[in-house]
Amino acid sequence: MTRDPTPAMTLQMRKMKKRAILASLPLLASFACAAQAETLKAHYALSLMGINIGSAYASGVVDRNYRIDISMRTSGLANLVNNTKGAATASGGLTAAGPSPAAYANTTSNEEDVRTVRMSLASNAVRMVEVKPEPWDAEQRIPVTDGNKKRVVDPVSALIMNVPQGQELTGPAACNRTISVFDGVTRFDVALAYSGEQTASTAGYSGPVAVCSARYMPIAGHRPDSKSTRYMAENRDINVWLAPLPEARVVVPIRIDLKTGAGELIIEASDFQIGSKRAETRR
Repeated sequence: MTRDPTPAMTLQMRKMKKRAILASLPLLASFACAAQAETLKAHYALSLMGINIGSAYASGVVDRNYRIDISMRTSGLANLVNNTKGAATASGGLTAAGPSPAAYANTTSNEEDVRTVRMSLASNAVRMVEVKPEPWDAEQRIPVTDGNKKRVVDPVSALIMNVPQGQELTGPAACNRTISVFDGVTRFDVALAYSGEQTASTAGYSGPVAVCSARYMPIAGHRPDSKSTRYMAENRDINVWLAPLPEARVVVPIRIDLKTGAGELIIEASDFQIGSKRAETRR
């Protein structure tokens, strides 16, 4: 860096330097945000009463904007009952208040049919939703109002939970929240409450995680006489383990366990790789 050619700066030069520094702050801030970008690649095993019934894969990039892709398929004994596979993707922006999704798509299929959901959102409000085919029992479901489609996230974006600056990534702030979800058909809330901290150990990650108890609260789009919906609403045995992505300051599920009518269902990462977006770009 060169020195000023004069012994002392004039007042005008000092003012110009100050303006230049102030003008550069937004640019520096943008670089700081870019440095926080992280990638996630995770494989999950699904088991019911200790028996493998399927697998899932998730990949994504999280910084000021995010994109998450998820695929799932049943296997083993589960295929004898219902050979199911699915894929979902979501993208949007990450704000101080949490994810603000822009687009969501989901396709599920089994041996009998295929269902697709397409949804666009802005400012956490649904702008367009397309479901093919429509549920056969649509008239028997609680109607979804326009108000139900505001201040919501899609099911994939709901998996990204931001933690405010100054709060522990595996402390109460990781859990204590209510997430309002709309999946294109049903509107429900998921209330999370902090239970404590545990240590998770799997390929790619070994360290602390926040453990949350979870409550499922149906709002609209469901059948009021549905036994499965009533069972889940009354279920007090749902737990979510959240692992931190420290640079992006978000947490995502590394394990989910819940009681079902058929036994305990566990969705747990067998491989959980956190990386740098810039590092991957250089490769």
